[in-house]
Amino acid sequence: MKFPSLKIYALAYLIFLYAPIFLLPLFAFNDGTIIAFPLKGFTTDWFAKMAENDTLRHALTNSLIIALTSSAGATILAVFAARASTRYKFRAKGGIMGLIMLPMVLPDILMGMSLLLVMLEVLRVNLSIGTVILGHVIIALPYAIAVLQTAFATLDQSLEEAAVDLGETRMSTFRLIVLPLVMPGIISAFLISFTISLDEFIVAFFLAGNQPTLPTYIFSQLRFPSAIPVIMALGTCLVAASILLLSVAEFFRRRGIKRTGAKDTGGFL
Repeated sequence: MKFPSLKIYALAYLIFLYAPIFLLPLFAFNDGTIIAFPLKGFTTDWFAKMAENDTLRHALTNSLIIALTSSAGATILAVFAARASTRYKFRAKGGIMGLIMLPMVLPDILMGMSLLLVMLEVLRVNLSIGTVILGHVIIALPYAIAVLQTAFATLDQSLEEAAVDLGETRMSTFRLIVLPLVMPGIISAFLISFTISLDEFIVAFFLAGNQPTLPTYIFSQLRFPSAIPVIMALGTCLVAASILLLSVAEFFRRRGIKRTGAKDTGGFL
């Protein structure tokens, strides 16, 4: 039985969800400073002003440092967690993995406030880029584990057993057999973590101190109407970069599934 009303609802939902994203490049290339129709003309001046903004470049540098470092940390930890959860049986495995995956469902504002209290009252450290990196590792870790669990779960264990029977150690088997097979999943997990960290605002707002990140810089500029077109140009670049990263992540995810011969049950895109 067909349900045309459900198709209409799905189409309307997608339009409502993605229409603001499609409006970004329209106003980014608009010659007017007021975000309204009709458009005044075509210009690339806002992108030029974006490139000349020293504060924006500083915020972008901070965000890239945070995203690269936290993504690497989250991916490395996710490799160990996903490997342990799919390969071994141990006491309280479900509870431990549930706690690790908890940040995926907790409100970001709760995570930000909790981490702020831990940094200031428990660890007694000054807020900086380092505290943001720690927070983003915690946030990105569940998503990286979710990607890598699929990669490790679809891995044929007989390949490891055959390598051990032929004289390889457990460590060399993991390095020479397992890692190359799950490498597409590792790359995919890294790219997803990078995208999450680069776009994250709430935890960075709580933990960055006086160091601006790209999302916090954008938020601070929204109060100035003259800065809105530059923010539109920046948003257009961020959307393009996010789509590119997710596309690359999806490519490596499908490549990894094809390499292991598993069934594709869905992906990021």
